[in-house]
Amino acid sequence: MNETAARMMTGFGNHFASEAVAGALPQGQNSPQKAPFGLYAEQLSGTAFTAPRAENKRSWLYRLRPTANHPAFVPYARETRWCSGPFDEMPPTPNRLRWDPLTIPAEPTDFLDGMTSYCGNGDPATASGIGVHLYAANRSMERRAFFNADGEILIVPQQGGLRITTEMGVMTIAPEQIALIPRGIRFQVALLDGQARGYVCENYGAVFRLPDLGPIGANGLANPRDFETPVAAFDDDDAPFEIIQKFGGSLWTTTQSHSPFDVVGWHGNLAPYRYDLRRFNAINTVSFDHPDPSIFTVLTSPTDTPGTANCDFVIFPPRWMVAENTFRPPWFHRNVMSEFMGLIHGAYDAKAGGFAPGGASLHNGMSGHGPDQASYEGAVTAELKPHRIESTMAFMFESRFPFRPTRFASETPLCQLDYDDCWTGFQKAQVPPGA
Repeated sequence: MNETAARMMTGFGNHFASEAVAGALPQGQNSPQKAPFGLYAEQLSGTAFTAPRAENKRSWLYRLRPTANHPAFVPYARETRWCSGPFDEMPPTPNRLRWDPLTIPAEPTDFLDGMTSYCGNGDPATASGIGVHLYAANRSMERRAFFNADGEILIVPQQGGLRITTEMGVMTIAPEQIALIPRGIRFQVALLDGQARGYVCENYGAVFRLPDLGPIGANGLANPRDFETPVAAFDDDDAPFEIIQKFGGSLWTTTQSHSPFDVVGWHGNLAPYRYDLRRFNAINTVSFDHPDPSIFTVLTSPTDTPGTANCDFVIFPPRWMVAENTFRPPWFHRNVMSEFMGLIHGAYDAKAGGFAPGGASLHNGMSGHGPDQASYEGAVTAELKPHRIESTMAFMFESRFPFRPTRFASETPLCQLDYDDCWTGFQKAQVPPGA
């Protein structure tokens, strides 16, 4: 593939145009009677044709062969721990859960076969909810590609860099960066460091977009200019290639006679993108009280209820804490939303131990949670001078729907059966008689 694919275009939700060969994009119309160089014009629609213009997502791809050129798909025969909504393996649980990091497999395992589902909600058939998965891999995908017909995929690396080849170009990402692959886009993952581990949000609902800023104004949080889209690149490769897709919650496979990465040019506003979490402009209090964690939202998948998300992707990056007379770590709370948390590196300021990089926790709606005893005692006795939280990056997938754990997540030895113990040491408050 053309190495110029390492270059990226910047912006978010804009209309892009990119060609690997000059003159590959037709001018003036999308599907002329004969496209340049005899290329095949193909529209990729990420929303319904009649979606409002501001919400409509589609791109035109000009390729060596039509995507339709493949044999029938058959069920994927390899064993997989990737499942999808409806998540009905296990009954829903109100209990708080936490897991140790997923181990790197001993056998050769690529990104696709190294995917393990932990929990989820909703159902791709109803276009609502999300699946939450972790991946652990020790080999690159070789002569095979994957696409998801059920939803878009948000990849959050925790260990090891990834080179993601897509139909529309190539992206490289490392821990503290993310990649978003739209529904239906074929892609392939190569490991840059021999081993890789991380988190995946499979979004069945409305496509991720930047949250509204409201009273914050025009600037802050994730800025559109920092989202990067790959430039066009293509493989002219006639060797067999396996294509795996996820459809209706199951994996299917076929083998076609050529590489799927044969798009010579494309234009539109539906494309893969990457974002560096270190560019997030955190907004925080400069007087008193602890703001809600929603102030750290990077991307949101909205629902028909304003402000109540199908999924919010929230991060907890390095930042200054300056609030006066205020308990600074995340406070004790119960939430109508459900929260799945992961840790990319460092320590989370509400937990003194047990929450390790590569690990995860789940707090379903209205389950009480907050700092453990050691974090609480340290916070209420700390000198309240300006303090910078350094060398950390945690995140949260927050959803309006309760998460249902998978059988693996419920029964794996990685599940910490003593998680509840971190809240057992609090002493009863002493209120003076007659107060």
